[in-house]
Amino acid sequence: MDLRQLRYFIAVARERNFTRAAEKLHIAQPPLRRQIQLLEEELGVTLISRASRPLRLTDAGKLFLEQALQILGRVEQMKVATQRVGHQQRRVFSIGFVASTLYGGVPALVRELRKHAPELDIQLVEMMSVQQIEALKTGRIDVGFGRIRRNDGAVERTVLREERLVLAMAPGSRLADSDAPVAIAELADEDLIVYPKGQHPSFADQVLALLEDHGVRPGNVHEVSEMQIALGLAAAATGICVVPYTASLHRKDLHYRVIADEHATSPIILSHRRDDDSPYIVLIKQLVQELYATSPPWLGPAGGNLHTR
Repeated sequence: MDLRQLRYFIAVARERNFTRAAEKLHIAQPPLRRQIQLLEEELGVTLISRASRPLRLTDAGKLFLEQALQILGRVEQMKVATQRVGHQQRRVFSIGFVASTLYGGVPALVRELRKHAPELDIQLVEMMSVQQIEALKTGRIDVGFGRIRRNDGAVERTVLREERLVLAMAPGSRLADSDAPVAIAELADEDLIVYPKGQHPSFADQVLALLEDHGVRPGNVHEVSEMQIALGLAAAATGICVVPYTASLHRKDLHYRVIADEHATSPIILSHRRDDDSPYIVLIKQLVQELYATSPPWLGPAGGNLHTR
């Protein structure tokens, strides 16, 4: 087995079609089919079920795909790292993040990481929580900060803390007559603004599931692409919006109330490749704990401990 065969298999697995995969790889279809066949013969298992249209991966094929993605990702990392050492350049360390984490501890953490690891060229890449999983497995990022719990055997998740959720609304709105925690039942029939649009699973799914768990039906539900748009529409009295606590610290033209339910939280999750023995992963977890110990304002009404899963 060689790296070329891994690339061929990944292309077929992604396209679910030999013709499209061959076009992507700029090769003819017969040699592509032959290389996949040789790969299966060497492994002694069937990786792709040809009986279905589109093609379907077998259970063995799904496992092999995960491993192949990791291998090629690490090969690319090795190549880049070697070139950088050869050219006396710093190592690139890429951090994926969802936008809402920039309101909390991620900027402070990155500043501390720069101090403790000046040899790193730290790059920040905005991407959705679900996208971070694939990016980790392919080596595009080294760690990710997201909010969606998603199990994957190749990725280890650490819940850094559970952040309280707050209700954001325009001053003068029906629910803006108090600063006290607001019961979820009071959100019934209110027009609700959720984000992000078209991504699943997402923070919007978390919010809607929270209401559904309490038997609460909102009025109209408006889906928008990002949190800042949601807050802007809330300020324009288009509806109410549920956001993480840290978002309430940066926009003062809205009225905020903490949601009065212990389960009304959104996790901040650190993800990295399983069995990654990089000392920088350990350093990041240590720096997070040190930041939390200082009780910064953005920590909000609920901090949290590290829970690795």
